[in-house]
Amino acid sequence: MVLGNVSYLFAQERHFLASVSRDLGVTQKTAWNILHKVRSLFAQDDSVVLEQEVECDEAYIGGREKNKHESKKTEKTQGRSLKTKTPVFGMIQRGGKLVAIKTQDTMGNTLSPIIRQFVKPNSRIFTDEYIGYNSLHESEYSHSVVHHGANEFVDGDSYTNTIEGFWGQLKRSIFGIYHFVSAKYLQRYVDESVFRYNTRKWDEVDRFRHMFERSIGKFTYEDVKNVA
Repeated sequence: MVLGNVSYLFAQERHFLASVSRDLGVTQKTAWNILHKVRSLFAQDDSVVLEQEVECDEAYIGGREKNKHESKKTEKTQGRSLKTKTPVFGMIQRGGKLVAIKTQDTMGNTLSPIIRQFVKPNSRIFTDEYIGYNSLHESEYSHSVVHHGANEFVDGDSYTNTIEGFWGQLKRSIFGIYHFVSAKYLQRYVDESVFRYNTRKWDEVDRFRHMFERSIGKFTYEDVKNVA
């Protein structure tokens, strides 16, 4: 699956790589390799624990149909359709860290294990009314729902505005800066945005030190090229 209008956006990606390769004085293949080596330093930590108040939500990246010719548009791509979109599932502890993961789908049997991996039992979870969250058990979590379909976006302290704000940042980064990313490498761009969010209160010295410590070790071209 490729995100967005392939013919136009692939040209945009090539333009971005051409700019980097020109500035660094290297080939475009080398520029691509360097950029993904850097992005590999943003990889998320699987040991993160979210607790207390946690917002969960899904985003669907890609599927921009409005700039396509009518003959090339894909039908029924609105909402949660995965025909031309790739799902990303996010969880954010209010006032704390964020985790976001590319998934194959947003079915309950996909989302629930991810929630159980990262969210501490007995935490309070906030979601919209999507049926994918119906498999959450009250014995594990306190589950509060905000009904977006009924134009309800805040009900007391029940809302998902925090995680939705991050989705806005992610989409602006992908479509505003990179213009095009393939589903295969989408997780690396998600990791980059998550890293920026989770370190938003750090100064640049701490960010650089953290990335420098992660960069120690051998990382080959095959490591860059091959992703799960």
